Amino acid sequence: MYRISFCHRMPERTFKIKGHYFPVCSRCTGIYLGALCYSIYTYFFYVKYTWILILLAILMIIPTFIDGFTQLLEMRESNNTLRFTTGLISGLGLMIIAKFIKYIVFLSIIK
Repeated sequence: MYRISFCHRMPERTFKIKGHYFPVCSRCTGIYLGALCYSIYTYFFYVKYTWILILLAILMIIPTFIDGFTQLLEMRESNNTLRFTTGLISGLGLMIIAKFIKYIVFLSIIK
């Protein structure tokens, strides 16, 4: 079976429960969970998208970039807890930006 995935799914960087590995690494698990949590939150609560919120969302993505990039350059070794945590924060930030773009597109269609 052929899968299209942007995740490396390396076993040592993936969570395992009862001998079964998650389908994505711990960082991607955090990103997906953060995005899902924000989507659920915005379903129940109104969010006013301001430029401060967008700036905060951009800042939320930076720790994941730093963690991944310093690990890529072999400056240090990350762990699954840090990968998951930075991924979770990044997922929230990415979904804020995605919902903001959706909001802007929706407003332009209405006008």
